Formats: sequence, structure tokens, C-alpha cells
Amino acid sequence: MPVKEKIGIVVSNKMQKTVVVKVESRYPHPIYSKTMVKTRKYLAHDEMNECSVGDQVLVISVDARRGVSKSKFEITTHGGRTSTGLDMTDWITQIQKRGAGEILLNSMDADGSRAGYDIEMIKLARQHTTLPIIASGGAGSLSDFPKALAAGANALLAASVFHFGQFRISQVKAQLITDNYPVRV
Repeated sequence: MPVKEKIGIVVSNKMQKTVVVKVESRYPHPIYSKTMVKTRKYLAHDEMNECSVGDQVLVISVDARRGVSKSKFEITTHGGRTSTGLDMTDWITQIQKRGAGEILLNSMDADGSRAGYDIEMIKLARQHTTLPIIASGGAGSLSDFPKALAAGANALLAASVFHFGQFRISQVKAQLITDNYPVRV
């Protein structure tokens, strides 16, 4: 979807800034045309919880794998190779409290495997947040897509099945329509 974006920044003093973002689209629906005005203090990274951001303004990527944490899923860095020591459910709760708009939930165990989305991880994440969840990692068959939505994902990310021509986007949309999930055609 082609969009035009205008961003203006006005600094009122050293501690505050106002950011005006107007996004215009060829689609006349309010979800595609909106103006957001945000004022916030400049804060250190660890003070994110005091920032005020709007819905879907900030998507936090959560790279998680099975591990020895409380929920059995731990947060990782470096493509899933390095554990942070953070429990996935604790981190999801924290990022919601801190003002994130959406979560990109990456299953590092399933990523690239084409063995299906990590349904257990999606269900567990859904139990700990009301934020929209974009599920990522593991899509390998057309039936994987509706299963991830049924588990609690609001949107889906897939890469290798499209990069290597296993599916066309139209096939995935047709599968979702068959399973009674509304999609734009």
C-alpha cells in the first residue's frame, strides 16, 4: 500500500517536543488516514515506562525460545543465540505497561523451520497481553496460518515460504477466507 508521510518536529523547550505525523493513503478508511500528535519528555531508555505513545506507534520485537525461565520461554538476542535471562511473559507484561503498541512475537525455535508457528508460545503470549500480536517464525503449510490466528495472533509474518516460492500471498489469503478469517483481497 503506497503511503505518503509528512513528519514535523517542533521543539518547545529542552524537555518537551511535539511530533506531528500525518499519514495519507489512497484508501478512504479512517484506519489508513490519521493524524497523530504526540508530546513526550525526552527520557532515557530505561525510563520507557514513563513515555506515552499511541496504539501501534511502537512495535516491540520479542525474540523468544524455549528455555529454563518461569514460563519455559526466554527472551533472546543475536538471532536467538544469546539468552537475556528475561522470562517471555514477564517481558511482555512490562512492554505493555511501558506503552508499546504491538508485539512482533518471533519464535526463534521455529524460525526458518517451516514446521508451523509456535502455537504454545502464541497462546501463552496472548494470556499475558491485550496488545496486538504479530506471530513470526515457522510457517510451512497453508494450514499453519489459520492455526496461528486461532491461537491468538492478530497478524502473521512469513518469509521463507514466499522467498522460495512455496506459496503465493493469494493462496494464503484464500486459505484464511476458507477458514472464515476476514482479509483484504
